[in-house]
Amino acid sequence: MRERKSAKLNQQQQQQQLHHHQNGHLSPFKLAKLLDPDASWDKDQLGDVLHWIRQALGLLCGLIWGAIPLVGGIWFILFAVLSTGIIYAYYALVLQIDEEEFGGHGALLQEGLFASISLFL
Repeated sequence: MRERKSAKLNQQQQQQQLHHHQNGHLSPFKLAKLLDPDASWDKDQLGDVLHWIRQALGLLCGLIWGAIPLVGGIWFILFAVLSTGIIYAYYALVLQIDEEEFGGHGALLQEGLFASISLFL
């Protein structure tokens, strides 16, 4: 009985997804796209992803630096360099995008920087 219900639910979900694609609605964001160099990105999507990666790094590094207690300007600079390096490696090496389509390196590297520094502190 459960198998019939789950099969019926799966069929309804597939029909709904097909219906959404036929009406021109966008499909939901997929996590696999985060590591796919062939995926297409628009400027807002890539900006959001870079922003949230940087926020996660700010939170993680802030908690680690605070727990150890690492204080001083050198640790602040290390966080900024580490965060910027990870963001650069992500969009240049993992996604392999042409940065000029998104405003150049400066625009991509600045995405979420100041918010992540606040979160880090």
